[in-house]
Amino acid sequence: MNKVISRQEAVGLLQDGMTLGMLGFVTLSVPEDLLVSLEERFLAEGHPRDLSVFYTSAIGDGRDHGANRLAHEGLVRRMVGAHVGLAPKLGPLINENKLEMFAAPQGVLVHLCRAMAGHKCGVITHVGLKTFCDPEVEACCFNDAARKAAAEGRGIVSAIELDGRRLLHYKVDAPDVCFIKATYGDSRGNLSMEKEGLFLEQLEMAIATKNNGGTVIAQVDTLVEDNTMDPRLVKVHGHFVDYVVVGRPEYSRQHYFDVKPYHPEWTGEVKVPMDALEPMELGIRKIIARRGAMELRRDCLVNLGFGMPDGVASVAGEEGIAAEMTLSIESGTLGGVPAPGNGCGASANVEAIVKHTEIFDGYDGGSIDIAYLGAAQIDRHGNVNVSKFAGRMTGPGGFINITQNAKKICFMGTFSSVKDTDIRLENGKINIVKDSNVIKFVPEVEQITFSGDYARETGQEVLYITARAVFRLTEQGLTLVEIAPGVDLEKDIYPLMGFRPAVSKDLKEMDAQIFRPEKMGLTL
Repeated sequence: MNKVISRQEAVGLLQDGMTLGMLGFVTLSVPEDLLVSLEERFLAEGHPRDLSVFYTSAIGDGRDHGANRLAHEGLVRRMVGAHVGLAPKLGPLINENKLEMFAAPQGVLVHLCRAMAGHKCGVITHVGLKTFCDPEVEACCFNDAARKAAAEGRGIVSAIELDGRRLLHYKVDAPDVCFIKATYGDSRGNLSMEKEGLFLEQLEMAIATKNNGGTVIAQVDTLVEDNTMDPRLVKVHGHFVDYVVVGRPEYSRQHYFDVKPYHPEWTGEVKVPMDALEPMELGIRKIIARRGAMELRRDCLVNLGFGMPDGVASVAGEEGIAAEMTLSIESGTLGGVPAPGNGCGASANVEAIVKHTEIFDGYDGGSIDIAYLGAAQIDRHGNVNVSKFAGRMTGPGGFINITQNAKKICFMGTFSSVKDTDIRLENGKINIVKDSNVIKFVPEVEQITFSGDYARETGQEVLYITARAVFRLTEQGLTLVEIAPGVDLEKDIYPLMGFRPAVSKDLKEMDAQIFRPEKMGLTL
């Protein structure tokens, strides 16, 4: 029973109008050779056409890899995914309504794989209420083509009443064909993931496809002899795999982050010294990270978002408190230090790697003590937008699952754009010589990725941290509670806000040690 076929034979199994399921997390565990081969076939033959594509996470490097391979008019008719921002080549097709784009919370889509595998009636959850995913808002629709499809009854979410609660019901079609990625495979289709750095929902996607009459295709780095794999390491049994493709080395690797093809510290194979890391240079980013780190508590479970929030880990390491908490990523890593940039999803010196489905079980149930996330737009109600703004479509990723369920949230970012500005740190104070005219604090966000109203209803503690001011979510909406030394309220705050925020009666100056070059002496 030899299931090994060529990459051309594999993509030849796709027919016009099929639903394709694919996995990957940013640049990790991506079946890149299968996507490259699909792209090559379409460019040569014009087929398959009008595919529906289902995926759970961001898949791409912001340039050419991953979902960018699908950015050809006619290849894809419909997409359902959590994030499209790292596949910028798809942007014009979405904006021009050349395909229907539905964006949904990452954790919901991950759990939909499990639901499809068990022939369940989709996923019923509170996640997404009062955000753009809510049918009373935008019903997960990211363009007019999706809105038209939803109006015709081809949407992915509806509202239901259950046990006196208003909840959301998400449902999508199971894949006809799925592409998954593994490290090792044998000719019988058994798969292991030990060099991937993540355990995504390969098994759930495979069973969902198989149980619905579809075809499961696995790309592996290396083919091994049958019956030689440690059964404890086999994550997908060959019964659930139809075909195996051995990826070409240039398209079958741990990630697409840098010239180093494999990071053993991401898999737990080795530990690397972290005390040799250079501390962050004092600047706007470090000020924001330091203020965020002041919210940490001993033995807390932390989620760090992409970009500005990962500075919290650097500050915690510099201050010697990193071991007193557990850093986590929605990809399923616990402990260690999150990898930067397009390595997002992996962690150096990781302590545990759990499955993608399982980490969201914990997140949705409230296991995160404090979450640090970015913010593109913030409005007077405390709503935050990270998913669609200024003509850019990115999607929510795991943002909605995390922000609706964490006990405390710290949104972190610059007060305004730092482009063409002259902001100096002088004697422990901020001196704004030249400011920006780009406003991030707007009267109403373009899209609600985080709902301030929902947070108030559930009693969440929410902070909005910038280098020049800190805000808190209160019954009055966005409320100014701290201001940086050297910053003038009338000159440096109000002119760069599209509304007048409420101001706390106990307005304080931010801690001066945040703005000085020496260590803070932070303790928990």
